[in-house]
Amino acid sequence: MNRSDAIEKAIAKLTPYFADRLSRNRTVCELHAHGEGFSEQHPPHAVVFAETTQDVSFALKICNDLGVPVIAFGAGTSLEGQINAVSGGISIDLSRMNKVLEVNAGDMDCRVQAGVTRQELNVYLRDEGLFFPVDPGGEATIGGMCATRASGTGAVRYGTIRENVLGLTVVLADGRIMRTGRRVRKSATGYDLVHLMIGSEGTLGIITEVQVRLHGVPETMAAAVCQFESLADCVQTAVQVMQMSVPIGRMELLDDVQMDACIQYSKLDGYRPVPTMFFEFQGAPEAVKEQVETVEAIVADNKGSAFQWSTRADERSALWKARHAVYWACLAYRPGHTGISTDAIVPISALTEMILGAKEDILASGIVAPIVGHIGDGNFHTVMLVPSGGDWAERAHALDQKLVARALALGGSASGEHGIGMAKMKCMSSEHDAVSLDVMRAIKKTLDPNNILNPGKLLPAVA
Repeated sequence: MNRSDAIEKAIAKLTPYFADRLSRNRTVCELHAHGEGFSEQHPPHAVVFAETTQDVSFALKICNDLGVPVIAFGAGTSLEGQINAVSGGISIDLSRMNKVLEVNAGDMDCRVQAGVTRQELNVYLRDEGLFFPVDPGGEATIGGMCATRASGTGAVRYGTIRENVLGLTVVLADGRIMRTGRRVRKSATGYDLVHLMIGSEGTLGIITEVQVRLHGVPETMAAAVCQFESLADCVQTAVQVMQMSVPIGRMELLDDVQMDACIQYSKLDGYRPVPTMFFEFQGAPEAVKEQVETVEAIVADNKGSAFQWSTRADERSALWKARHAVYWACLAYRPGHTGISTDAIVPISALTEMILGAKEDILASGIVAPIVGHIGDGNFHTVMLVPSGGDWAERAHALDQKLVARALALGGSASGEHGIGMAKMKCMSSEHDAVSLDVMRAIKKTLDPNNILNPGKLLPAVA
């Protein structure tokens, strides 16, 4: 049976079970054809809307028997082509799996379905004095955050999604349901299957439930902004804050171009388009006071401006909303251009060399590419604003490869949080040796022998 016939047969078997929760509507399929940051369109043949783990299991059993590709879809916010249906097939939309299943306030953990977003969970938790800290910026689902090993502005203090997941429910390619991990903070039993699944981008199984760690809402929170005439001084400030082990809540860098875009888009009155740091201090009042004094001294040593404070909740919210809107600010900065977001990470000690080198590469390319970063953990992004026509797309690709090569040469990684998907598969062979890639392929072959789970992603083909 050829693939086209197999897909039609799978849809015929799925239709009675899912009924009106299965759609072949062209618009619906096109909405599931790509994420936010990857422009190529690869629509599935059909979309099914799952509401339970059993729904996902039923769909995978049928698709596996027929060799039909399956792509998990959360909120569509991925940036490297993780959800594109490159071989067609069935997209399983998990957005209706949006229930908080249990909250264990005394143990500071909870269990959620994969389609719950960070924002929805934190609204649900607001009366408990607890919150979930992993904050990639968009309306990403927690299942999708696990699949792409998401990070964000709070990682410097609370870690990435990897450090905040205790257990998972995963449907394997053949429809079997695996529950792995416990509610305890550590375990020394068997292989670490939880973290095998985190970052696997839907290629090893489909995550349907997540047991996450929660944290207490800090007693005091204060946000501050300081500005620098020199990008080097700005970056060096961040490096010294981390080397001094200041337990800062959030620390974000925006270069002069990014700050200019944010001032215009988010109406950040009172700021100049120069290299800028956003800080957030959290903790008990005395602890926050000590953090502030230490960071202010570091800023002064690096010729930064005095702090501009935002202590009220609405002011802090506006400031971080502007930070989270940087991608849209960039698109508005150059209307009609395509925004291509890059992602790289290096050790803290190499950060100044990396970002100053990246700035030189950007200027040499002729592409407008603002720099923004979760600077406290060595992760930064550029948003390459690419005009249509000419050789601009090739120049953008060359710039991206140059930035990745710089990061790898400094002991870094091609991606700190966006993942691999389709866009960065070429980087895998540069970052990982042949043996490591062979082991990854062996794991994939064992768990997904028919290669139905998100084919064409993450692992490059054997040369």
